[in-house]
Amino acid sequence: MAWIRWTAVASLALALLAGSGAAVYARRSLAVLDGTLQVTGLRAAVRVLRDAADVTHIRAQTPQDAWFAMGYVHAQERSWQLEFNRRVMHGELSGIFGAATLATDKLMRTLDIMGAARRQYQGLPLYAREALQAYSQGIRAFHRDRPQALPPEFHILGVQGAAWEPEDSVGWALMMALDLGGNWGNEFARLALARTLDTGRLWQLMPPYPGERPAASADLAALYRQWGVYRETAPQAEDARRLQAAAPSPRIGAGMLAWSDELTRNAGSSEGRGSNNWVLAGTRTVSGKPLLANDPHLELSVPAVWYFAALRAPAGRASDGTPIAPIDVVGATLPGLPFVVLGRTGHVAWGFTNTGPDVQDLYLEQINPADATQYRTPEGWARFTLRTERIRVKGAADVLHTVRSTRHGPVLSDAQKSHADLLNLDKYVLALRWSALDADNQSVFAGLQSNQAQTVDALFQALEHHHSPMQNVLAADDQGRIRFQAVGRVPLRAAGNDIRGVAPSPGWDARYDWQGWLARAQTPRDDGARGWVATANQRVTAPDSPHYLTQDWALPYRYERIVQLIEATEKHDTASMQAMQHDVRSLATRRLLPHLLRARSAHPLAAAAQAQLQGFDGVMDADRAAPLVFAAWVDELARGVIAARIGQARFASTYGKRDYRAALEGILERDDRWWCQPMSCAEQSAAALGRALGRLQAAYGADPARWRWGRAHPALSVHRPLDKVPLLARFFDLSVPSPGDAYTVNAGKYDADQDQPFVNRHAASLRAVYDLADLERSLFIYQSGQSGLVFSPRYRDMRAAWAQGGYRALQLRPERWAHALTLAPAGQ
Repeated sequence: MAWIRWTAVASLALALLAGSGAAVYARRSLAVLDGTLQVTGLRAAVRVLRDAADVTHIRAQTPQDAWFAMGYVHAQERSWQLEFNRRVMHGELSGIFGAATLATDKLMRTLDIMGAARRQYQGLPLYAREALQAYSQGIRAFHRDRPQALPPEFHILGVQGAAWEPEDSVGWALMMALDLGGNWGNEFARLALARTLDTGRLWQLMPPYPGERPAASADLAALYRQWGVYRETAPQAEDARRLQAAAPSPRIGAGMLAWSDELTRNAGSSEGRGSNNWVLAGTRTVSGKPLLANDPHLELSVPAVWYFAALRAPAGRASDGTPIAPIDVVGATLPGLPFVVLGRTGHVAWGFTNTGPDVQDLYLEQINPADATQYRTPEGWARFTLRTERIRVKGAADVLHTVRSTRHGPVLSDAQKSHADLLNLDKYVLALRWSALDADNQSVFAGLQSNQAQTVDALFQALEHHHSPMQNVLAADDQGRIRFQAVGRVPLRAAGNDIRGVAPSPGWDARYDWQGWLARAQTPRDDGARGWVATANQRVTAPDSPHYLTQDWALPYRYERIVQLIEATEKHDTASMQAMQHDVRSLATRRLLPHLLRARSAHPLAAAAQAQLQGFDGVMDADRAAPLVFAAWVDELARGVIAARIGQARFASTYGKRDYRAALEGILERDDRWWCQPMSCAEQSAAALGRALGRLQAAYGADPARWRWGRAHPALSVHRPLDKVPLLARFFDLSVPSPGDAYTVNAGKYDADQDQPFVNRHAASLRAVYDLADLERSLFIYQSGQSGLVFSPRYRDMRAAWAQGGYRALQLRPERWAHALTLAPAGQ
């Protein structure tokens, strides 16, 4: 009966979306943008103005009312996004989707995201707690006296809007830290690969950063074999049983099962979460004042992760008398948080990229063979700390999930199926030490204070409270100062730690415990003596730095291309900054391209494909065939060379978000016969080309001249969860042809393990350019639209401009308003 109900709901939803019968509901579901609304909880009237660029400007008479109004506006425009995200971090998805999402709920409960959020909230200064209270009150006020219909997602899934608590904002900051600050996935991958590879081959497959030696001196494969960590038999699959549990429909249940399994499998990995930022001193600009550019690369979604807003309020005070500086800021907010994360005030601008330090360590915890309630510590056996989580499951009995913790942190093996697939869980489990969960994490406080900064120095003073995830912050002010500094918390490891967090360490040996924190004064910093600073997730420490941050920097191709473009022009302006953001020359492609050009395949289309490659120099243009031929070839090369050596199952579990590009470069350049056996590497390359051409012919026809990278590589912004229902996905998802790859400045990363292997899923989630000669000439764009309401024309109205190089004005004082709304205290 469940599928009959779902088919009826989906058919009704489709009719509403497509037909004239939707008019009344569609109109009622839109945000009120003009007029006056009576709102319970405000102290005084607030003006909510939308400018011609559709940036929302909140003008309040107190800081508290500004934060309240920000919550109200986020609820107006992004109520389903808030609800879905709230359920993710609370581990409450299964209340909607049934057992399909149990894996995600168990992981969130195991990590205790909301428990950590509550502890961190209690440690915030009163002024910060009151800011989050005001924001949550704004969301609740919207739902209490809702002036519009709930979006269709609520009706389709049978969900009622729930209240947003102040602690939820801290929880959402932690979820961003999980998304950006994870590396336990790489540690687990090394553990898995060490089962079939010796340590030398392991470092060939997951090599250190160019020019560096492996951070770990231990023989990892030998240690794990010696300890007997691996299971001997494969576990039985449970997917079929899980799918039989109740969910809104078989189709969405299967889709959410795949999504949930992917999320839990890839949790702890920041692959694909790259970004670019660069800042030029006045000596390198036409105006003589700094220019700053930023484009964070995140998974593309609709609604977008960002919402652009300006907040203005005079100085105020917290209830304990703590002074609050005036707020006058514009930029990208995260729905769920009451402040601008990336943007500018009247005098200073800033942008982030992910530093990616190693702030997560996995520990092998040895279980007492005589008492499974105990694990081994340096002092002897100790009991696991236990707690029980009750998870509501739609259409089924509640699930009681027991969470174990050790002195290091939560036992992930109780929540991640991949651990059971690999480890002998009767002897060992894996526990996680993650800095972001610590009670002294005050990143939310840092965000609030950054919105009041007016100089570079004041901005970095505010960010001293930033904890997780560590970010490469570039800043510039209108006095001409520029600076880079990595801000956030990084653990110190003992000199005798011969694993250094790159793979799971023995939890019973104290030398692998963290030894404190890197002092803020010792984090990487650059005041721009060269006239510019740039970061693109590359190594930001000097080669001779005594401070170890990580082994897993991103490959430096984007950074190297940015440097080429900066140095190619003596004096830059906003136009050249925009052109840099849209550059699609892939230095990584150029490195492997000679091997493709030498490949000799017997495939009937080989000659025509090689003709398309003539003159190709790594520019990943959407309108060309050559980038598609290259991408298909390198994908098949990875499958043919690496999967054969590590096994198909291991390859499938580690490939996709991880593309093994550095490994392939080394294998081909060394002509490594061990990896390429039983063929030569040249024969492997030719065979990969033949397989690639067969795939492309089946998908795009027999004429390579008509193949187009942009068709195979559209930027796809997916809706959660309605992208899993094809009839609805075409209304809720957004797709547009796009150029680039993972290694271009204009990034377009694809996950080759997907059904559509070249779809661009991680790209510039926003682009911004700040002109410190006149900050009112600053620009922004992102890939969807401000509204998260599918019936609104503002749901998708930036899509074409984002893809085609357009921008919108990012102003604090625009000349005119497109919409003007007053939020008035109820009863006035």
